[in-house]
Amino acid sequence: MELGSIVEFLNNKSILVIGAAGFLAKIFVEKILRVQPEVKKLYLLLRAVDTKSAEERLQNEVIGKALFDVLREQHGASFLSFISEKVSPVPGDISCVDLGIKDSLLKEQMWNEVDTVINFAATTNFDERYDVALGINTTGALHLLNFVKKCNHVKVLVHLSTAYVCGEDGGLIKEKPFRLGTAKKSTKVTDIGMEKKLVEEKLRNLHSEHAEESAVTTYMKDYGIKRARMHGWPNTYVFTKAMGEMLLVHHSRDTVPLVILRPTMVTSTYQEPFPGWIEGVRTIDGVGVGYAKGKLKAFPFNPMLTVDVIPADMVINALIMAMVEYANRSTPSEIIYHVGSSLRNPFKFSNFQELGNRYFVQNPLIDKDGKPIKVGKVTTFSSMASFRIYMAIRYSLALKVFHLAINTVLFQKSYKDKYIALERKLKRGMRLADLYEPYVFFKGIFDDANSEKLQIAATKTCSEAHAFNFDPTSINWEAYMMDAHFPGLVKHVLK
Repeated sequence: MELGSIVEFLNNKSILVIGAAGFLAKIFVEKILRVQPEVKKLYLLLRAVDTKSAEERLQNEVIGKALFDVLREQHGASFLSFISEKVSPVPGDISCVDLGIKDSLLKEQMWNEVDTVINFAATTNFDERYDVALGINTTGALHLLNFVKKCNHVKVLVHLSTAYVCGEDGGLIKEKPFRLGTAKKSTKVTDIGMEKKLVEEKLRNLHSEHAEESAVTTYMKDYGIKRARMHGWPNTYVFTKAMGEMLLVHHSRDTVPLVILRPTMVTSTYQEPFPGWIEGVRTIDGVGVGYAKGKLKAFPFNPMLTVDVIPADMVINALIMAMVEYANRSTPSEIIYHVGSSLRNPFKFSNFQELGNRYFVQNPLIDKDGKPIKVGKVTTFSSMASFRIYMAIRYSLALKVFHLAINTVLFQKSYKDKYIALERKLKRGMRLADLYEPYVFFKGIFDDANSEKLQIAATKTCSEAHAFNFDPTSINWEAYMMDAHFPGLVKHVLK
């Protein structure tokens, strides 16, 4: 396994980036432009109806972000001209044939120029509408592969997935591909064609009944969860991502080298372009944000279990290394890389809880009245059963009291409003707990043997390995959380 120079590999390359407005995609784009300004072209596919809309998204959602400040400073007044020369926004949609690219001349140009393809496109909502998730995460992957097959010079296709396509497996989880038809329940077979037909049929029926769009959305969200659990996956997101992997592995054989990268829970940047950059509330940070705001008083999780997190820039470094290594392969094949920390540098929920408490006690958020928000200990529950009992005692009894008050003329209006608000809060809390249950009580450990081999090979054969570090054992969790992650969360999310 010889990697050689990564910077040299990137010289004069034309790279197609799908889902370019996503969190990890932006970090990839920034890194490529920063380490190799002589890259030929980055084609960024952005969901947009036309070129003008794609350009606006590029400016507002990609290069306008603080993430690009280092690059902006490097180029000074020539920054925008550099971006204009190197970056081409492409309006399209991965859920459509030919990626929804309508400009035939642009398609021909891309088919003749592109030599590397990276797919970041995904809907990551656990309970996304089933039709939407199928279109992006499953059939979208096949649309991309069919587009790649029309390209004349593509050396490698990299597909970003998630380690949690494993479902609720426990023990040591290997870096193995899914074969077409695989299901997590031994009594089931995953028939992707049938799933598409079922969705189409359900949508036809709903529309024939003149169902309101909100009702269609609710139904399709519930239907996605139902189908996922029927086949052994906990939610629509990981089920549709697993099916997308199946299609890619099955249909890419003997055509193009395929790299499937499966990161665990992705957090803020560790080092590059600067520590602590993050966008949006991601996975475990939902707990951190609720706690910092003083709103999280109780949460179901086992403090002794490992929470597998990995900084975003390390994911991108691993992706670039894998991209370079596999582009040099002479025969097409596929490989899976887990990118996480649970095996070689485990970080426990108790560590996250203790460090979060320490940080926000020392650096409290300020409320709307200008007063520091006090945070305390969170009541934890080691099982969902105990959490449900707690919720029943805390909310259900109060709901009964309000319900009785509503039946009296005197208190009807004021108590009805409170009843509705409390009932909505209870339903939302229980739905979130239900969706997150597989992760807060997850007992699997992700084997990253392939990633470790890649890392060792890079150390031996790549002079720039230090600039593309993705070794989880190099992370000092306390320093990272206290000096980078929590400050970054406050600055970029809670500002």
